[in-house]
Amino acid sequence: MIENNGLENEDAPTTVSLARKEDRFCLMLEGEWNIHHAQGKQIDKVLSEMENDGQVRVVEFDTSKLRSWDSSLLLLVSRVEEWSEKRHIEVRRDALPTGVNDLIALSEEVPERQTGRKDSRKLSLLAQLGTFTLQAVKGGETALNFGGQVVLSLGRMLKGKATFDWRLFWLTMEESSARALPIVGLISFLTGLILAFVGAIQLRQFGAGIYVANLVAVAMAREMGAIMTGVIMAGRTGAAFAAQIGSMKVSEEIDALETLAISPIDFLVTPRMLALCLMMPLLVLYSDAIGTLGGMVVGISVVKVSWIQYWNQTVGSMAMPDIITGLIKGAVFGCIVAITGCQRGINSENNAAAVGNAATSAVVLAITWIVATDAIADVIQNMARL
Repeated sequence: MIENNGLENEDAPTTVSLARKEDRFCLMLEGEWNIHHAQGKQIDKVLSEMENDGQVRVVEFDTSKLRSWDSSLLLLVSRVEEWSEKRHIEVRRDALPTGVNDLIALSEEVPERQTGRKDSRKLSLLAQLGTFTLQAVKGGETALNFGGQVVLSLGRMLKGKATFDWRLFWLTMEESSARALPIVGLISFLTGLILAFVGAIQLRQFGAGIYVANLVAVAMAREMGAIMTGVIMAGRTGAAFAAQIGSMKVSEEIDALETLAISPIDFLVTPRMLALCLMMPLLVLYSDAIGTLGGMVVGISVVKVSWIQYWNQTVGSMAMPDIITGLIKGAVFGCIVAITGCQRGINSENNAAAVGNAATSAVVLAITWIVATDAIADVIQNMARL
């Protein structure tokens, strides 16, 4: 864009000069100020002169001899404003052409679009710690708020007032039960195998190789069965929940539900959580059995005990409280996986990249809470025994 100030017949050079008026700087622009005649070196020189004077508090412009201008004038004004802002100096644009002020005002009306680029400013260690703490507190508040909404949704479901999607409930049960058996069985078998190998190496030194059965049975029943199943379901089902609900948010399906006065928590979250919470104890029981079988393979092949001896030792060491503890943990871990996956999906942004980030975040958060919850449960249980 080029504008004229009515000075077409004058042959004024393209210059920018600096004048000092009391506590003000005046930038005087002359000639054809456009992309072909803009004087970048003169601008740098003027800014350098302004830098050496620390008493000035106002910068203004004089465009009475300006013949024409285009976007290069906007760049000049932008550089001057950026320089002045760093030094807390006021910039007055009253003397600028009307079109310049209109374009600047328009640019200030629309905020800069946030992209994936990182802020070039490096925060101090204390600032980083404060930012991390604030984010953690905000995340905790969001999680508690979402958990409260799920509890209220369960209450509405029990009263028959919730829009409960039974088809989603049965579909989630199917995906979280029979379809999950192969991967759960493989990981559990390898876990029992590893536990037995580690125990056999140590226990054989004391002639107590038979107690490998005790180690594997108790570890799988109380801890590893529930933890490994929870981790597997976090990566398999929790990520799927986040991706499915995140995709629904991108396609505005969640907005459509809210428009129809249907709670997304009732319709999308509660069926998934109930289905996974009911299926997880069964998967944990299956994991315990397969893990014990893996330990038996090592006991028979490495420790050289018969399968009858191993079975008797396993039955004698595994008590019902150990099994019940693992099943309760499995149900709790199922709720954690479902809630984290659904919460990340609902709170994701409306773009494709955010859906992938939500799935990744759901897996990491679920695994973290599973391990933390297991540790807290073990501490409480140990204190109760004392």
